[in-house]
Amino acid sequence: MINRDHFPGFFVLLLTWIIFYTIFIHSQLRIILIKMEVKKKVSLAIANKGLKVTPQRIAVFEAINSLNNHPSADEIIAVIKKHHPNLAVGTVYKTLETFVEKGILKKVKTDKDIMRYDPIQEKHHHLYSNVSERIEDYIDEGLDELIKNYFRTKQIDGFTIEDIKLQISGKFKDE
Repeated sequence: MINRDHFPGFFVLLLTWIIFYTIFIHSQLRIILIKMEVKKKVSLAIANKGLKVTPQRIAVFEAINSLNNHPSADEIIAVIKKHHPNLAVGTVYKTLETFVEKGILKKVKTDKDIMRYDPIQEKHHHLYSNVSERIEDYIDEGLDELIKNYFRTKQIDGFTIEDIKLQISGKFKDE
């Protein structure tokens, strides 16, 4: 038999649990939808470059985007191995090279000759730390215009400039 004195407390507890569970389920569904949207964007980026969309290519692309710091191949492989332990290292290297060839990624070489990868295709330069090897993107339209104007007036004989990228070396204040 239900004690009527405990009923209001039980009802509040039940209602609280239902609200919490609904919020939890809603947030989990939202995470799933976000992941699906990311996977769709990744697939579209790969397909737009004329490549077949494979689970391996999606895994490599997602790893690069999750690192968000101009990662090396070793850093990319470490992330992939956590979620896809059976993905071969050779496949990762081949995928990275394919992405570079198709213009999905750009290579950035550090002063210590370590190859890093940059998924940002928009024109930008890099700030490179000699201390930590940290690379940050640097966008300055005024600098771009200054460089363009300089080379408009100072042609290089026998050479056509296709792109100019600066890697500015130094030390960040927080290092």
